[in-house]
Amino acid sequence: MSITACLLALFYSCGGNNTSSNVEAKGGEKTGKDKMLETGADLIQDKTPLSTFNTYLDGFHFYNGNLHAQMEAHHYVSQLNNDMYQAIIFDGNGKDAKLMGVEYIITAKLFKTLPEKEKLLWHSHHYEVKSGELIAPGLPEKAEHELMEKIVSTYGKTIHTWHTDQDRTLPMGMPMLMMGFTKEGQLNPAAVADRDKRFNVSKEEKKRNRADIPMPQVDPNANAWEKGKVRQFIITDQVDSAMNKHMMKP
Repeated sequence: MSITACLLALFYSCGGNNTSSNVEAKGGEKTGKDKMLETGADLIQDKTPLSTFNTYLDGFHFYNGNLHAQMEAHHYVSQLNNDMYQAIIFDGNGKDAKLMGVEYIITAKLFKTLPEKEKLLWHSHHYEVKSGELIAPGLPEKAEHELMEKIVSTYGKTIHTWHTDQDRTLPMGMPMLMMGFTKEGQLNPAAVADRDKRFNVSKEEKKRNRADIPMPQVDPNANAWEKGKVRQFIITDQVDSAMNKHMMKP
């Protein structure tokens, strides 16, 4: 019994299956045939791209333009090279987790190369790291600290496609550009307390442990919402809009 208890404690301390999805997706139960096909596909098909998503980060986002519309986000991250990462975002960390969106993460080196209009869509990670808000569940403290030393000076572009925080049981509505918090007093403390309890961590303790991580110089064009330069997606009937947006035209 003691061995089982220890294994369970280790499993949950790693952030496995301790956060349920916000909603139950509409639709009927899987059929026996569906389950058989899934089992066969799992055994036979190659899933190499998915195997590279090997780092788990837990943090918080808000809808660009509405600081009070906040939600927890579970990131599963793949590092493409020394300067770029990509993340799949879920609303939980269990089997029922819903795919909520994606985030692209780049270093300051690459961020400097972006067009000025593009920079308005990105947020910095300096506060998320330094405040202890962002965590890597299950990693030893030293390993997490080293990871945060890299993330602190990066920038993220985040898009949510399924708004389960609004109790939407289907991926309805517009994809939304998300932002990250930049100072104390913005993030709902109750949300942090709930998260910390589930993962058995302390944001304030993380903050103290990361005090030695240097605060980066944040590009003034990031976190544009702070200056009232809010950007969001819209639905349009202008057939050339995709080309215009791609070419960074107004």
